[in-house]
Amino acid sequence: MDTPGLGFLNWTVIVIYLLATLAIGVWFTRKAGTGTDSFFTANGRIPAWAAGFSIYATTLSAITYMSTPEQAFLRDWSYAAGNVAIFAIIPLLIWFYIPFFRKLNVTTAYEYLEERFGPSIRVIGSLLFVLFHVGRVAIVIYLPTLAISAVTDINPALVAAAVGVLSVVYTFLGGIEGVIWSDVVQGIILLLGAVLILVFGIAAINGGLGTVISDAAADGKFITGDNWKLGGAAAAIPIIFLGSIFNNLHQYTASQDVVQRYQTTTSLKQTSRSLLVNGVLALLTIPLFYGIGTVLYSYYQHSAQLPDGFNTSALVPYFVVSVLPVGVAGLLIAAIFAAAQSTISSSLNSISACVTVDLRDRFFPRRDGKERTGVAFARLVIVIAGAISVAAALYLSATDQAETWNLFLSITGLFGVPLAGVFALGIFTKRANTAGVLGGLVLGAATAFWVQRTTEFTPFAVSATAFLGAVVFGYLISAITGSIRGANTHDVVPLTIYGKNAEYVRRTSSPVAPAGTPLRTTSSHDIIK
Repeated sequence: MDTPGLGFLNWTVIVIYLLATLAIGVWFTRKAGTGTDSFFTANGRIPAWAAGFSIYATTLSAITYMSTPEQAFLRDWSYAAGNVAIFAIIPLLIWFYIPFFRKLNVTTAYEYLEERFGPSIRVIGSLLFVLFHVGRVAIVIYLPTLAISAVTDINPALVAAAVGVLSVVYTFLGGIEGVIWSDVVQGIILLLGAVLILVFGIAAINGGLGTVISDAAADGKFITGDNWKLGGAAAAIPIIFLGSIFNNLHQYTASQDVVQRYQTTTSLKQTSRSLLVNGVLALLTIPLFYGIGTVLYSYYQHSAQLPDGFNTSALVPYFVVSVLPVGVAGLLIAAIFAAAQSTISSSLNSISACVTVDLRDRFFPRRDGKERTGVAFARLVIVIAGAISVAAALYLSATDQAETWNLFLSITGLFGVPLAGVFALGIFTKRANTAGVLGGLVLGAATAFWVQRTTEFTPFAVSATAFLGAVVFGYLISAITGSIRGANTHDVVPLTIYGKNAEYVRRTSSPVAPAGTPLRTTSSHDIIK
């Protein structure tokens, strides 16, 4: 397949975009401050709408930007149930999860796990996040680069290096505040890009929107009765929705890149609003990105043909560079880069938070007992994690070893949803203890792995198995071990829904809330507001 060149104007647009993201990082260097609290939480000064936009941009990677339209192009809109699941869990997050993160004033999600279960579970959760996200950043750099280079004359190594290195630089400079405001800009660009693809795609089809709807209805490209039928490996909507509930519980309760945003706003009320903004954007994704796939299906039915043996993973960039006007195509390639960079920068800042707060500050405090306030170490972690990820992406690009890297991601990722089960056990039960949740985490991951390898269940069914396995095994093991030697060594009620409004004093030191520092009681009035 011949690959069209981008041309001077498109390249100009892309370069301007990349330099603009760098400028944002430079601008927020002065606000990054000299302390880790400012670097990782922006001292709680982020507006709710911006935090919500940042959560949305973080969870929507460039892979999603291209694979969601591909799903609608090849099949239908049934996977949109996953976006609905995001909106559905927001009340659960606001009422039962966020109050504990705000009460403890945590920098990382895994600080809660130490208060509830001890340092071993905190370290395990934090290390799993770091390992998975170093690998994920490499894939987020590699796969979009591969797809774009397949349909353009862009050197993949150049693109991977540019996207990765610039993300490292502005994350290094601006801290979480620079990351969030970059996410806002990138989120606007990627949404604008989706709208432009829809508009130009519909305009290029004889009959316009009417033809698109007619084709989709005739060929079952929306949602039909068959999408609701359960059975075997079928990706039925109920299974997609249920599995997505558990996947999203992992993302929004046990994954540092999202949980870190909860502390960047001024209050519990503002955090709740940020989640509502994110939920609305998740719903907006359905007509935009699934709509792109449906429009492109109709376009390539009537107005053009895809090359023989075409890899549909590159469907969106191929349409952009081969059909859209010069300049607009550059903007839309920039939108794909934006989706990648928003995910990369968030992961890097969160990796740094975990290594700095959960490992260095927790286990290697200053000898004089004073709090560490400098961000030099945090920035060093960003550089190291970014360098490893970019090097891995370049290696994948040069050697085509994606399957090996995907195996690494699969193994580490197996523990993600079970870790969400650990958080659920901590918040919703008083009986859960360290031995129980550790056993539940391992057995939940093992059960998911067994189901994945020996059945034809969809990944959504596997996710449900992983979460429920971790909860059931964790609770049963806690009940057994608790009856032998006592479930917990301290009062855990304030860390559960049974004591949601009770005051709790941190047992462990942290750069944000030193041990023995009374924290503000979260009242039901705060929650309702």
